[in-house]
Amino acid sequence: MAAQVVCIIPSRYESSRFPGKPLADLCGKPMIQHVYERVLQARCVTFAAVATDDQRIFQAVSAFGGRAVMTASRHRSGTDRIAEAVEALGLADDAIVVNIQGDQPLFEPVQVDEVVGPLSDDPSIPMSTLIYRIVRDEEITHPNAVKVVFDARNDALYFSRATIPFVRDRGLAADYYKHHGIYAYRRSFLRTFTTLPEGVLERLEALEQLRALEQGYRIRVVITPHDSVEVDTPEELARVRRILLGEE
Repeated sequence: MAAQVVCIIPSRYESSRFPGKPLADLCGKPMIQHVYERVLQARCVTFAAVATDDQRIFQAVSAFGGRAVMTASRHRSGTDRIAEAVEALGLADDAIVVNIQGDQPLFEPVQVDEVVGPLSDDPSIPMSTLIYRIVRDEEITHPNAVKVVFDARNDALYFSRATIPFVRDRGLAADYYKHHGIYAYRRSFLRTFTTLPEGVLERLEALEQLRALEQGYRIRVVITPHDSVEVDTPEELARVRRILLGEE
């Protein structure tokens, strides 16, 4: 029997650059609703829920008929928030939990199926995530585009806001890959993740996935052909609106 696949969308109201962005209007719907509806289009998904610490988001999700779970405000990362929501939902240990960020209203539903694939195929892999080959040169050096290098098995070696790999010698070229913030975890690993201490590299880079790598856990990366616009500012929301309206 195939493992249950559950998508949890962590969603916070507070944001230094764009407060309240999950509820920002996007073509007549709050942005979080676009994400939720796309999640449900993935073939493998059993059900979805929004994990939040804000009553306004909880009420907005309930208003459009979605499922929401209230979580504490203390969490260090979105993964910690998801872990609390999963406890409340009482999922089986072999369930696969997918983390979809609430600020990616244009992700392709098939990406959920892509990220779940390695965990369905190999029971030894605790978590997986999507990466995308960079095609826009400015992203190679931009710290908001998190780069990743990986081994011959497609297990992540390191994630960084810096440009990796560094090409030392002239005449050589590299393909650069950026992290696409969609994860899949085994339910049992989520419980383990919340007990791990904050990593030194995690704190320096402000990247939660480094906590797992620092403690020796594997992260399988899956190269997706689909990019997605993350909404961190009102200007990026305006761009997403234009894309949805076919103006860009």
